[in-house]
Amino acid sequence: MAEEKSALQSAREWVVEHKLRAVGTLWLSGIVGSIAYNWSRPGMKTSVKLIHARLHAQALTLAALAGSGLVEYYDHQQGSGSKVHQYAKQFLSSDADSSSSPQKE
Repeated sequence: MAEEKSALQSAREWVVEHKLRAVGTLWLSGIVGSIAYNWSRPGMKTSVKLIHARLHAQALTLAALAGSGLVEYYDHQQGSGSKVHQYAKQFLSSDADSSSSPQKE
C-alpha cells in the first residue's frame, strides 16, 4: 500500500511541476484517440471526423485544465503551495533580511 501511495504522490508532483506539458499531452492523446475512433466509423465525411476529433480533444483539455486547477487549489489548501509561493517566500524573506540588517560604512 505504501508503494501505491508513493507512486500516486510522485505522479501528482510531476503533474504539479509540469501542468502545461500534462495538459498538452492529454490534448494530443485525445486528438489521436478520437481520430482513431472516428476513422473506424464508416459513413462520415473526413471533415466531420476531424471536427468531432477536435471537439472531443477540446472537451478533454477543458477537463484537464479544471483538474489542474483543482490540484493547484488542493496544494494551496494543504500548505505545500506552488512554485510561485515558494519563490515569493524565498525572495521576500531574503529582501526583508537584507533591509533589516544594519549596513556598515
